[in-house]
Amino acid sequence: MPTQDFFQAKDTFDTGSGEAVYFRLDALEKQGVADISRLPFSIKVLLEAALRQADGFEITKEAVETIAKWGPETAGKVEIPFKPARVVLQDFTGVPSVVDLAALRSAMHRLGGDPKKVNPLVPVDLVVDHSVQVDRFGSRFALFYNAER
Repeated sequence: MPTQDFFQAKDTFDTGSGEAVYFRLDALEKQGVADISRLPFSIKVLLEAALRQADGFEITKEAVETIAKWGPETAGKVEIPFKPARVVLQDFTGVPSVVDLAALRSAMHRLGGDPKKVNPLVPVDLVVDHSVQVDRFGSRFALFYNAER
C-alpha cells in the first residue's frame, strides 16, 4: 500500500550524487500536533518510522499522532505500530529463525502447498561473525594440521 504524507512532512535534500527523501519531525510541531523536542530519541526513531510508512491502513494518521503525543503516563498503555524495513539477525538469534522458516516450509510442502510462499515479509540479513583460520589445504593432512592448532 502506498504511503501518505498526512502531515506534509516529506522533504528532500541534495546528497551531491542525487536527491534523497526524508520526513521532517518538526512538521508535526509546526502543525501543533505535539512538542516533538521533548521526546526521547528512541520515541523519535519510532515516530519517524511511522511518519515515513504511514499508509492509512497499517499505520494511520492517528497512530502517528499517538506516538507524537507519547509521554511516561501513556507508556505501555497504547499500541505503537512498528514496521521495520529490514531485520538484521546475529547468528545466535538468526539460526533458530532459519530453522523455523525451514520447518514452516516443510509443513507447507506436507500439506500440499507451495513452500516458496513461506518467506519473511521484510528483508532479513543473517550475520555470522565467526572466522575460521585455515593454515593448510589441498592435502590429505590438512584437516589434521588445522585441527591441531
